[in-house]
Parts: sequence; structure tokens; C-alpha cells
Amino acid sequence: MTIQPAIFEEHQIRRVYDEATETWLFSVIDIIQVLTQQPDYQGARKYWKVLKGRLNKEGSQLVSNCYQLKMTADDGKQRLTDVATAETLLRLVQSVPSPKAEPIKLWLAKVGYERMQEMADPALSLNRARQTWQKHGRSEKWIQQRMTGQETRNKLTDYWSDHDIKEGQEFAILTNIIHQEWSGVSVKAHKDMKGLQTHNLRDHMSEAELIFTALAELSTRQIAETDEATGMAENSVAAKKGGAIAKQARKALEAKTGKSVITGDSFLPPAQSSN
Repeated sequence: MTIQPAIFEEHQIRRVYDEATETWLFSVIDIIQVLTQQPDYQGARKYWKVLKGRLNKEGSQLVSNCYQLKMTADDGKQRLTDVATAETLLRLVQSVPSPKAEPIKLWLAKVGYERMQEMADPALSLNRARQTWQKHGRSEKWIQQRMTGQETRNKLTDYWSDHDIKEGQEFAILTNIIHQEWSGVSVKAHKDMKGLQTHNLRDHMSEAELIFTALAELSTRQIAETDEATGMAENSVAAKKGGAIAKQARKALEAKTGKSVITGDSFLPPAQSSN
């Protein structure tokens, strides 16, 4: 997941992009604070606690559609907080009488519209990503490899979507199979090696890690297409075969160089990466 705060009027709204489900998850309390015009976080937290209790008594599904993720609090510490999709929040806003209701609904709808634009024209997403990577000091060579890998990834997920694989959990399971096979470590273990939490693993890969990830996903898609893989069982087999091809290439390179392709290196600031 990738953290990217957004601004509504003068308020910072914490949000996380979930790559597995390809959705934004927003801090519920940050939205509540805007709606209720509470001067501090604690007031918004108390309001949300009461509202949750009322919604539960009414049998509303809104609360069950919220999740908990760690986000940076005002004191700089990572704390669990309720998050929800824009769709869930649009319904939640209706439960809070507020002069800010319409503006926040329009803002949330705009966020969703931007995502729809990117789905219709992936170049918009890539251009926004390129600008972000440039701001973070990535080299043009790294950016080009990252973008090439994303294009390869998109073609694979398009195939999955067309062959009975559901976005979200099933995408994540197949992605982990591919990653485990080619790298020898799970996605979570690889993130742990790099000291990542809610960050996007691919945004912290080396050039070599990006190349082998792309090779594994390209191989997976071409094998799946050849075998006409449909559903989780058949696509899991293709994922293992595709990852195995990249694994062979990785081991051959490591044998020649004496260096491991998989590293704990990241682009985190020194203070952050030491946590």
C-alpha cells in the first residue's frame, strides 16, 4: 500500500492506495473532523465512536465496510485507525448533518473520477506517477524501468480479469505466488527486508528487482495465454511456472556476479529506514 495524503480545503486527509484492490482508503476520522468541524482529532474520534454505535444499532453495513490500518497520527506515531473507500464514505456522509457534506461528497467523487480517468487512459496514471518519482529523486533510467514493469503488470491483471480472477484478494494471492517463486521470499518478507510498512514494494525495488519482477509477470501471462488458464487453480499453475523462469535467470546472474538480486535496500529516508 502507498501513503499519499490529500488536501480538502485546509485539511489534510490521510489516505492509502491499496495496490491489491486498486482503491483509495481514506481515514474516516479525518473526514469526520471536516464534517463536524471539530478543532482537534480527539473530538472527531469521540464523535465517530458515538456514530459507530448508533449505526451498529440500526443494523447499518457502513461500519462493517470500514477497515483498520496503521497511519501516522499527529504525534508522529503509527496508530491503527478506521479507513474506508470513497464509496463507503459517500454513504457515511449522509449520516452526519453538516454544511460541509456537499463539498466533501463532491471532493470524494472527484477522487473517484480521477481513478476512472486513469482506468480509461492509463497514460494519465503513468504521467502522475512519473512526476511523483521525479520529485522523489528517482533517476530517469529507474523511472523507465518502473513504468515498463507497470505496463507488463497491467497486461497480466487484464488477463486475470478476463479469466475469472477477482480483483483484490485473488490478485494478491497470485502476485505473491509469482514473487515467492522468482525471488525466494514472499511479498511481505521482501517488504520487511526493506523496512517497508504501508509503502509500495515496487517503488523501493532496485533496477534488477524490477526487471526480474517484470520477467516473471511477462512469463506468467504468456504461459497463461498459451494454456488458456481460467480460474484460480489454473492461473496459480501459470504463476508458478512464470516465476520459475525468472528464478532460473536470477540464479544464473547471481552465479556470475556473486551478488544477490534480492536486497534490503530501499529509497526510504535514513531515519525512516532504520525503524
